[in-house]
Amino acid sequence: MEKLNAIGLNKKKAEKLATKLSELLANYSFFYQNTRGYHWNIRGDKFFELHLKFEELYNDLLLKIDEVAERILTLGHAPDHRYSEYGKVAIIKESSQVSDGHKAVENILHSFKAIITLQREILSLSADAEDEGTNALMSDYIRAQEKLVWMYSAFLNKG
Repeated sequence: MEKLNAIGLNKKKAEKLATKLSELLANYSFFYQNTRGYHWNIRGDKFFELHLKFEELYNDLLLKIDEVAERILTLGHAPDHRYSEYGKVAIIKESSQVSDGHKAVENILHSFKAIITLQREILSLSADAEDEGTNALMSDYIRAQEKLVWMYSAFLNKG
């Protein structure tokens, strides 16, 4: 029992999961802030449509940031909150000010690709650790995000 954490997972596997979830948290944090910037700075003929969509997206990202941080805590570790540390591990980087809707959507699609790829890695780790909580969370995120990728791609007329 000494090798198990408070929720009955192998401590070493839980630590590996928490580390990977911390990377996800860092990427979600940059994705969130970038999307807020797109929302604030969008211009052009699709302003009303994209302004609303970007707001929906950043509100969803904010919820996910909280859920991921809480999952790290549940695994027995502490989530970091510093962008200075996020920048060291995040694949997604700060976006420049973007007012062009097409460029913003392209950036969002790039961010989703990075996030989904990372979540699939976490799914593999959580399956190995028999961590159903993390597994379910990642599965739910991936399913919903794949649909968003399809929708944003359709906006850009990409298949």
